[in-house]
Amino acid sequence: MSRPVTSIELVEYSAPVTAPPSVKLKGDGTPSTGRKENSYPRPPANAVSAEVQDAPSKGTTAIVLTVIVCTTGISSLLAGLVTIALPTMARDLGLDASLLLWPISIYALTCGCTLLLLGSISDVVGSRPMYLTGCVLQSCFTLACGLAKTGTQLIVFRAFAGVAISFCLPSAVSIITSTFPEGKRRNIAFASMGAGQPVGFSLGLALGGVFTDSIGWRWALHIAAIINTVVFVIGFFGLPKVDDKQDNMLARLKDEIDWVGITIGGSCLAMLSYSFASITGSTSNIKTPGTLALLILSIALIPTFIFWVGRQERTGRPALIPTSLWRNRIFSCICLGVFITWGVFNAIESYITLFFQEVQGVSALETSVRFLPAPISGALSNVVMGLIAHRVKADRAVIFGIILTTGACLLMAVIQPSWSYWACAFPAVFLNPIGADLLFTISNLVITSLFPAKTQALAGGVFNTIAQVGKSVGLATSSVIANSVTAQSTLKDKESPEALMEGFKAAFWYLFALSCVTGLMFAWGLRGIGRVGMKRE
Repeated sequence: MSRPVTSIELVEYSAPVTAPPSVKLKGDGTPSTGRKENSYPRPPANAVSAEVQDAPSKGTTAIVLTVIVCTTGISSLLAGLVTIALPTMARDLGLDASLLLWPISIYALTCGCTLLLLGSISDVVGSRPMYLTGCVLQSCFTLACGLAKTGTQLIVFRAFAGVAISFCLPSAVSIITSTFPEGKRRNIAFASMGAGQPVGFSLGLALGGVFTDSIGWRWALHIAAIINTVVFVIGFFGLPKVDDKQDNMLARLKDEIDWVGITIGGSCLAMLSYSFASITGSTSNIKTPGTLALLILSIALIPTFIFWVGRQERTGRPALIPTSLWRNRIFSCICLGVFITWGVFNAIESYITLFFQEVQGVSALETSVRFLPAPISGALSNVVMGLIAHRVKADRAVIFGIILTTGACLLMAVIQPSWSYWACAFPAVFLNPIGADLLFTISNLVITSLFPAKTQALAGGVFNTIAQVGKSVGLATSSVIANSVTAQSTLKDKESPEALMEGFKAAFWYLFALSCVTGLMFAWGLRGIGRVGMKRE
């Protein structure tokens, strides 16, 4: 019997398709991206394999899911906790007002800039050692954040924590694809990993106020470091060793990875992320020579990157992300959708937090309690999606989730500060994570099915890079709109709740429009995709 293969079930499409097609069926019934077989991202000759023959035992399944969900979940939880506790942290550490958002922004910046690099390395050295290394580093730098004495120390440690999680995220995708066969088990594994991130962030928002107003934010970081260390120990003894022993590793790291592409792409992402983080802190920063120069240079590097990877692909050399992959309509649509959806999701949660605290005058503790519906809906979304991903058409599931997220934007756009929490805020908090959670499982199944088995960590790096950069861009652009509208308010006191609310409403309407456009794009781009994550013989 042949091995099961992950496939995308396609439906008949009567309209003529011009070459190259977005997706077409090969003779054996599996999907093709319209490229020659050798045009996929070329893995290193002796890259570690991301496949196993047999399904894992129940014990192995439990350990893999626990380790991956806890590590990624704790990282996201800390991000939410820092968001809530940031005002208290700033007071305790004497953080300058101009650097107030940097403990949040620097994490996404360093993470997004190193995902492709560490994903490529993971495909050579193995996903298990990379993942465990990331766990150790995350524990160390989380503890260091809790011990920080100055605002500068906190920012530096958060930056290193962003690099640490970049060890984990791409390799986690490879661990999942190497441990679980195609089908329902892999779907559930990706859904569980998906729950670890948005649900972790929501839980961080919910628990942040509790810790800040009780035992303190430092103890929250210490406890997270301890839990992460326990997870490392479980993973060290329990994660399956599916990677083959590799020889001449240093030589292969030098010759079989697209270092130039990584340098160009990483530099572009670093400058772009820094520029947007600077703009998020203060809209006027876009006029400063440094920010403007970095923004222009990062945009100029995009065609340079495209030219380089295209050249690498034409000459048969390793290419970070082959240009031919972007000619796949479904792949391009999924990536753009992840970029926008994660930006909308992150921005909505951030502005709902500000609405509660800055406009309604709610304490950090009460804000945490109000965010409890978010992790509940996120967990339910991931569980349901993991169970039915192979039974429902992917485009319908994604569009359904985007519609609910769009509804959350609309509710916050029309809300009035005097209204009850249950009128608009509660359903908005509950609905917001659903779109991102449903898309997480489906997008990972699609992206990993288009990358060879030996470059699954790179596939995970591609997905997470797009999501991280999307978060930064979504928050920065909405911040520009909110700050501009507030600055133009006719109210004299620009810091008053009324003036802030004018800017927040503008941001919510902007996010609503983005979400509507994303839904329309999915309706067009994912047509004919059928069901994903199916097990076929």
